[in-house]
Amino acid sequence: MYKALINEQSVDIEINQQTLTLNNRITPFSLIPREDGGYETIIDGQKMIVDIVKIDKEQKQIILRIQNKRYTVQIKEPVDLMLEKLGIQTKSTKKINHLKAPMPGLVTKIFVAEGDVIKQGEPLLILEAMKMENVFKAASDVIIKSISVGERQAVEKGEVLIAFD
Repeated sequence: MYKALINEQSVDIEINQQTLTLNNRITPFSLIPREDGGYETIIDGQKMIVDIVKIDKEQKQIILRIQNKRYTVQIKEPVDLMLEKLGIQTKSTKKINHLKAPMPGLVTKIFVAEGDVIKQGEPLLILEAMKMENVFKAASDVIIKSISVGERQAVEKGEVLIAFD
């Protein structure tokens, strides 16, 4: 059995060959791959189109688009549940001190200011490079120590853009 947090709602999930159990309710289930990379699923007689937007194996998180609505699914495997029950934390936190430009580009938008308290996943800035806008988000909860660049400023690869406390 798995436990999933789907858009902040806790759900117990168990998947077998032809059935899906959600919170102890068994329902017929099928999942058929589509040519466009998505899936067609039939749950309890209801047909839906499912696209996988992003899979983050390290965070055990999947972002799905079902019928054009986004769902964030945080998964806890049986071993995670057992360790949690024993009070053992499985996630290691890696302290990140700064955000560096991964490539040369132009900073087009800065979403934060010095002293801001930012949650994991919140946008920090947009870097335009190779005709693409790249939104950089906080990898963990951080406090903005300093911002070394301004909007409309060109930057080089490896240049420090934002420092964190």
